[in-house]
Amino acid sequence: MLDDAFLLNQLSTYGVYGILALSLSLCWGFGGILNLGQGISFGLGAYGMAMTMQMQTQDASDPIPPFMLNNGLDALPGLWEPFSNTGAGIFLALAVPTVYCLIFGALMFQARVSGPFFAIMTLAMLSAIYTVFIDLQYLTNGVNGISPPQPLKLGSLVVDPYSTTSFWLVYAVLLVCTVAAKLITLSKFGLIVRAQNNDAERVRFLGYNVAVYETLIYTISGLMAAMAGCCFAYLTQYVSPGQFDVSFSISIVIWAAIGGRGSLLWAILGAFIVQGAQSYLGDEFLNTWILILGFFFILVVRFLPTGLAGLVETLLDRLVSGGTALFPGVQQPSKSSE
Repeated sequence: MLDDAFLLNQLSTYGVYGILALSLSLCWGFGGILNLGQGISFGLGAYGMAMTMQMQTQDASDPIPPFMLNNGLDALPGLWEPFSNTGAGIFLALAVPTVYCLIFGALMFQARVSGPFFAIMTLAMLSAIYTVFIDLQYLTNGVNGISPPQPLKLGSLVVDPYSTTSFWLVYAVLLVCTVAAKLITLSKFGLIVRAQNNDAERVRFLGYNVAVYETLIYTISGLMAAMAGCCFAYLTQYVSPGQFDVSFSISIVIWAAIGGRGSLLWAILGAFIVQGAQSYLGDEFLNTWILILGFFFILVVRFLPTGLAGLVETLLDRLVSGGTALFPGVQQPSKSSE
């Protein structure tokens, strides 16, 4: 119903952020795995899609992207060759970050690295990959990133990033990921994941391999983040090492925390609320917006550990049962103490 193509593209981008928040909610809220490097899967997926789109604009007589010529290459690197096929390129854009999560997760969880130690390791890997993508300028164009000159083509369909087609494609992916995540949480697999989040040692005592479940939920989360990266690349027609920036991955954590990391739907809404506020208030407050966002994050951590989802649930409970609790987790004074 929108006539404004820019606003339509903006709403599509919010859908991408919603997928990211959903993926972290599944990993952190239900699995108890705080991943400060969610931007790795997102960035790898975005680069894979951008490489595919770039190769769609190259023909057989001129297969080398212009930035490679500027870096002195006279032949297409073998790493780029599979992306000449659109199907193979999209598959790799999803498969590479998924395999990365599978290997990295298995190494960490088999060694029983968890909690803040795992979060620090993901942050370290994020910084390392950020540096690698800048240094490999002849393959990634360094800090300038990759800017495919034409929209994504799927067969005869041209996916204009400012069209309703791109909008529905993003929200179709969001819907599929949301339903899949919900089914996972309701399954026996999801029950065991939530159980190890509450008491991993007891789950081990019952005979389950906790590392396997942690690795799988971390990998599924990474796959969803990679899908978000693919959507982001075709919407913006640009990717850069900024997708691996620490501040971006921290923002994903803030979206999930403010919305409610224990609720899939509210994690998505948290991304919509925060990014919507940044779009319309960020220009007014400029750099102060980061301080405002940090202030609200502190308030959520201190008074609303379950995010806006917990606040809404508490308010509804108060309306229905006449309860007086406003903030979950904050003990109310008893009449005797008053």
